[in-house]
Amino acid sequence: MAHARPVYHPGPRRRVWLLRDVLSLLLRTGVAFSGNPLGAVRQIRELRRWGTTLAGIVVSAAARNPARTAIIDDSGTLTFAELDDRTTRLAAGLPLTGPRPRVGILCRNHRGIVEALVACGKRGVEVVLLNTGFGAGQVRNVLTEMRMDLIVADAEFAHLLRAVPHSLRRTIVWTDRSPVPGAGPTINDIVNATPVSRIAVPDTQPRTIMLSSGTTGRPKGARRPPRPGLWPLASMTSRIPLRARHTMIIEAPLFHTWGYAALQMAWALRAPVVLHRRFDPSRTLASVTAHGNTVLFAVPVMLQRILDLPQDVREVYDASGLKIVALSGSALPGDLATRFMDVFGDCLYNVYGSTEASWVSIATPRDLRIDPRTAGRAPRNTSIAVLNDAGKPVGRSTIGEIHAANELVFEGYTSGDPVTVRDGLLATGDLGHIDHHGLLFVDGRKDGMVVTGGENVVPGEVEDALLELPQIHEVAVLGVPDDTWGQRLAAYVVLRPGAELDAEAVRQYVRDRVARYAAPRDVHFINELPRNAVGKVVHRWLVASPRQSQQPEGKVSWPVIRQPTETPSA
Repeated sequence: MAHARPVYHPGPRRRVWLLRDVLSLLLRTGVAFSGNPLGAVRQIRELRRWGTTLAGIVVSAAARNPARTAIIDDSGTLTFAELDDRTTRLAAGLPLTGPRPRVGILCRNHRGIVEALVACGKRGVEVVLLNTGFGAGQVRNVLTEMRMDLIVADAEFAHLLRAVPHSLRRTIVWTDRSPVPGAGPTINDIVNATPVSRIAVPDTQPRTIMLSSGTTGRPKGARRPPRPGLWPLASMTSRIPLRARHTMIIEAPLFHTWGYAALQMAWALRAPVVLHRRFDPSRTLASVTAHGNTVLFAVPVMLQRILDLPQDVREVYDASGLKIVALSGSALPGDLATRFMDVFGDCLYNVYGSTEASWVSIATPRDLRIDPRTAGRAPRNTSIAVLNDAGKPVGRSTIGEIHAANELVFEGYTSGDPVTVRDGLLATGDLGHIDHHGLLFVDGRKDGMVVTGGENVVPGEVEDALLELPQIHEVAVLGVPDDTWGQRLAAYVVLRPGAELDAEAVRQYVRDRVARYAAPRDVHFINELPRNAVGKVVHRWLVASPRQSQQPEGKVSWPVIRQPTETPSA
């Protein structure tokens, strides 16, 4: 059944459970015992005033532990008190008018994006987080649909904004430096020019709009609930043992749901956050060594890059303080989880979710040892069902569409597009199954199932099989149109350095390991897979790329497929 938006209404009994989980959270994570009792009173008072928005979390953390470190980035360190003061000045000085202005933020991971987010929360602004991997076309499309009143951006993206009509981009505030004289103020310019020490709680609730990854078409804007409360953190920590004493290294991009959620969780625990503008595997390991007792929030491709480092390079760093690696954003390929844990210990947690549903399930190290491809189990106060097209539950190990409900399901699309809700559960658009262990597996997108000659093929099964070949480093499998079969499978293969493999060997391996009809008729050998900023392979860029051979013989060096400046339409 289609609705404009899903609605989550916990009953009286469930509210009691939620309260119990929050109390357990405060005790389990150690957040209740850090700071003096008077500070706790001030913290509760500020939370009641501001709510559990990102701005409210910062204000309350500054009231409880003002001298505690909030951010460590390439520019140095900020305490919660300093962050609170700077964001208050920025909020008061932002050139905004009207009852609910809308601000677009186009930034990498550093204090600038964080200060902009908190300041916008203090002003009651609606924020749209723009993907740093967008081309000029997608930036123009989003700005046309969303109509921003102000844009906060890093100077490196000035070329993208110059390609947008002036009527769409309005005023620009730069996070670090102005790209040319007179192009607009920087955050520091506004902070230094605004001598304000306090700001009133806004009359309007601040809101955040996350954009879907857009791997199959134009990104959609998804409105997040304005005051998430502490229940989401209680749910996540029921499966991931986050603690207030940890240092949180957030490599997942903050414009993405996972990176943003990591920031919320870290500061709700009043834990310091380490940010880097760009991911570099060696620098990540250096941060783990420097800070110890760390949690790494990342996307799966980042772990692959860490493992790709030569062993003698990895051994330079002391990773014994790495307590938790929490992943989300895309599927774990092949045996990546097992290989990573064999090197760094059983510290890996895989979160399956989406922009719309937030989290759905979490795989613990124990789950991943059972099967490294699993998405795990539902955390507390989360419901999962796998349903057929008629909306009925399917049996164990039977593929159906995954549906879920929790306390942080989104409020709907900005475009007004409908979503499917069955018995209070949001359809994720993913196909999956639950095995005899009770573990959830994601088999691919519902719209990504390939039907070739009347046979249904899940591309993920073919990818997992091919990743067992020692010559293959990465692979993507998708369906392409075929005049005879309706669709045929195409495999895009990245070989390991020095490895050799031919197309027929790829096909024969799939025939032997999966099924004859699952063998890819097209096999392309390329230098790298095109990925968006959160590590997902963007299939339409593969299909749109020129100079590909469908039946290469032997080892061929094919052109690198790079993200186009103007993203092709789906």
